[in-house]
Amino acid sequence: MSAPVDFQLTDDQTVLKRGIRDVLEGRFGRDALRAAVDAADAADAADAADAAGSVDNDAAVDARRAPRLDRELWRALGDAGFFSLCVPEGAGGVGLGLPEAVLAFEEAGRVLLPGPAVATFLAAGEVAGAASGEVVVTAVDGGLVPWLAEADVVRGDAAGAVAVRSVDPLTPLHRVPDGPQAPTGAAHVSRATHASRASHVSHASHASLLVAAEQLGSATRTCEAAVQYAQDREQFGGPVGRFQAVQHLCADMLVRAELARVAVYAAAVTQDPLEAAGAKLLADDAAVRNARDCLQAHGGMGFTWESDVHLHLKRAWVRAGLGHTAARAEEELAAAL
Repeated sequence: MSAPVDFQLTDDQTVLKRGIRDVLEGRFGRDALRAAVDAADAADAADAADAAGSVDNDAAVDARRAPRLDRELWRALGDAGFFSLCVPEGAGGVGLGLPEAVLAFEEAGRVLLPGPAVATFLAAGEVAGAASGEVVVTAVDGGLVPWLAEADVVRGDAAGAVAVRSVDPLTPLHRVPDGPQAPTGAAHVSRATHASRASHVSHASHASLLVAAEQLGSATRTCEAAVQYAQDREQFGGPVGRFQAVQHLCADMLVRAELARVAVYAAAVTQDPLEAAGAKLLADDAAVRNARDCLQAHGGMGFTWESDVHLHLKRAWVRAGLGHTAARAEEELAAAL
């Protein structure tokens, strides 16, 4: 019988997680998040008015009013070592592993960090400038590509990509057509540069796992927000959290988040592609359902633009469509049974 594996964080990992949270909250706290959302909303309204009657393609209008990436924030993250966590020390990086990367992206998910962080992170050490703040995106046949218009480097083939409506105000999307295309536009790095099919599978698996970590961070944050609101909001002479229905709602949110945490942390340790697919499946479910339940716990306030709940729900929906979608993960897991 094999010895049990301890998935508790080490002291160093705990310090790293706290440090990354401090950096992200300092650089992209709630005020910065709301400012970015308000800017995107204002640009949406202005560009939609300008385009009225002149553009009859909704996707083209969306492309014109897409949010702009905060390059100063991106460079600051590069300077802080966020993108180079897993780059070997000899190459100028921090020299940590996938478990530490997962902790970093969990924190990124908590604050709803905008931008193609996963693609840029995985390109660090392979693409010049990625570790220091060059914006990198990865195109996959038939897949969604966030922030394509802002890319300095495109890995894969994004020719023929078309802008699509994004429910998330801070995540512009393009869809890449199926099949090979000739590369055009920004600098491209061919998929053929991967040493082998195994390397490509590993890269895709790590990308899905990091997106799952972001979903985990969001699921945890909405759980905390629901509990806090239930404690603070008073109705009928006391906090709404005293009602059993609200307590059950919050308990279910905690269970989902912790189940996803176990799966994500375990997959980071084993680096097994199937476990990564399962982790993404559970994290997607936790992020989407927790955001919905958080909205329910907030009542009418949760439906307002001023509340952050809808931002977590919209980002969770978008992330669920990246990497291992639920249908793809379920098929891979079923095939392995």
